[in-house]
Amino acid sequence: MRRGLAALAALALTTGACSAAPSTTSATPPATATALTVYAAASLTGAFRDLAAAYSSQTPGVTITLSFDASSALRAKIEQGAPADVFASADTSNPKALADQGLAVSPPTVFAANALVVIVPASGSKITSPLDLAAPGIHVVAAGDAVPITTYANQLLAKLAAQPGYPADFATRVAANVVSREDNVRAVVSRIELGEGDAAIVYTTDARASSRVRAIEVPSAAGVSATYAGVVVKSSGNQAAAAAFLAWVASPAGQTILARYRFLPPP
Repeated sequence: MRRGLAALAALALTTGACSAAPSTTSATPPATATALTVYAAASLTGAFRDLAAAYSSQTPGVTITLSFDASSALRAKIEQGAPADVFASADTSNPKALADQGLAVSPPTVFAANALVVIVPASGSKITSPLDLAAPGIHVVAAGDAVPITTYANQLLAKLAAQPGYPADFATRVAANVVSREDNVRAVVSRIELGEGDAAIVYTTDARASSRVRAIEVPSAAGVSATYAGVVVKSSGNQAAAAAFLAWVASPAGQTILARYRFLPPP
């Protein structure tokens, strides 16, 4: 009797083991994920966060990590070997420099433009026009010499000096009023928001993104257009995916998002 029960138990265990065996049907392997690292100018922060989210949502398997700073600082990181797939700059000269060194896959792709304004604290200011930037005792906040906004601001000051009512040494007087040099344009805006300066020259998009600053328009005759361009980094392990993203930023879909942040179409 005991032998019969043991045989039945062994048969039950064998049957259970067979029924629990895994299926031999092969499953479809998951799609390979592509992770892109995008270095972008500080003035692109809000727009590129939306661009990255929109692109990832419509391109399954692609994730995008963003890093923001002054274009000059980002270019230096790439030159030093920092891993990046796309570099989006607030000018054309920084991405062109990478291309000239053989550190970019192709010439820069221009994808947006911007304008410049003078900003002052929204809470109140003694500055009512760009001419006041040269007045004695005014504290002007600027960016470092290598930052693109500084190049554009210098062009603006030179154009203003040629306008009726502006002194010929206007740019020199404004330079004498500069009290700090910040790492990037977002840091410049932050100083004005905190009331740590009387005025600064920044991009129109940065001025409109902050409720704590007020923009003072510059004369149209002295207007300066900032041109934004990007490249695919040569050391990228995902060059095709990086090129696709950059092309999408320059496409009508990308332009729609950039326009929400008041960026202008490429010149």
